[in-house]
Amino acid sequence: MTSEIKQRIEQINNGQVPEGYFRTTAGIIPQEWRISPLGSLLEFKNGVNADKGKYGSGIKMISVMDVLKNTPIHYNDIIGQVDIDENTLNTYCVNYGDILFQRSSETAEDAGKSNVYLDNEKTTYSGFVIRGKKKADYCPYFLNEALKKEEVRKQLIRNAAGSQHINIGQESLEKTEVCLPSATEQEKIAEILMKWDKAIELQEKTIEKLHTKRDAVVQRVIKKKEGWHKEILSNILVERTEFATKEDGYPHASLTMDGVTQKTDRYNRDFLVKSDDKKYKVTHYNDICYNPANLKFGVICVNKYENDAIFSPIYITYEVNPQYNTDFIGSILCSADFIRYIRKYEEGTVYERQAVKSSDLLRGVIWVPDTKEEQDQIASIISEINTYIQKQVDYCNSLKQQRKALQQYLLNGIVRVEV
Repeated sequence: MTSEIKQRIEQINNGQVPEGYFRTTAGIIPQEWRISPLGSLLEFKNGVNADKGKYGSGIKMISVMDVLKNTPIHYNDIIGQVDIDENTLNTYCVNYGDILFQRSSETAEDAGKSNVYLDNEKTTYSGFVIRGKKKADYCPYFLNEALKKEEVRKQLIRNAAGSQHINIGQESLEKTEVCLPSATEQEKIAEILMKWDKAIELQEKTIEKLHTKRDAVVQRVIKKKEGWHKEILSNILVERTEFATKEDGYPHASLTMDGVTQKTDRYNRDFLVKSDDKKYKVTHYNDICYNPANLKFGVICVNKYENDAIFSPIYITYEVNPQYNTDFIGSILCSADFIRYIRKYEEGTVYERQAVKSSDLLRGVIWVPDTKEEQDQIASIISEINTYIQKQVDYCNSLKQQRKALQQYLLNGIVRVEV
């Protein structure tokens, strides 16, 4: 990074405008760039609202889930379908370069999130989405990136309205301003960012393959062998009943498929105790944690966060009997075979949250080695694989952070490209 670029970044961070730049609603940008309201670039229209029986077959239909993806929308990745005639399709068609916006969201932070359609196959879009039909010259990929800028997102959030659901309207979208360099510079910036996207995509595919190989190895090493015996989970796991108080000030922990991660902030102590006196649960290192509230079976993981933390009351956390290796037990409980087996206790319908209660989970029976030493050996093999995968995940996250920083520098014109 040159000294000139470092100076620009420092000035902008200090609220100053570098020479040759000016301040706009879309951020500090070079003087030769222009500010454009979205209404001058896009023609907006709400999506298709068909009868309930029309969904599930017919023309591919872009949904909110497609809009919320981190990558541009492509025809083959669209899952939704709707049965509409040719005239309706022509009215509600989506073509290459159109921008799709989320109409309604649960939180203001998600208001008006957008994505771009980058395929030549004609498709349509749902009534929960607003289409921005391309009516001016712009690089579609660049505009999609420009809409993610913090200053642009603030405009969208400010213009959203609602209480239970946050809605964004066509008029709000029309007056939202974005900054645009020349067409050539837009294309150059898009080309650079797409190369980073490709590198991240390749790394994510590598991680996906490693997970598949890991799962195959795990299934092989945890399969019952001579010298193993059956054990009921209630003899292995003890549900914790430890709760946080206002004075504890624990950090909040997020339950994920891979483990427990700390959030950067600490919850206000008054938040730890709800008005209905439901306290947040405490989880410790090497606990086995279960989230029964997820759709279908739920999520099980081993807590690898090294300090005590709190969980939402809906989560369940178990202390592992010291006679057993936590990582070995966790590997069994996360395996496909165990999940298929334990789902016989599942309650709920496909339209509701299906879950296995803690009492039913503890009724489960698994096969374990007679000795702790054998459990330790198996856990060590799995740990080595997981450590290698985590290194690849860390590298992928590093690429994403670098890409995010470069995106901001390019979209603000702090780093200029040759044109």
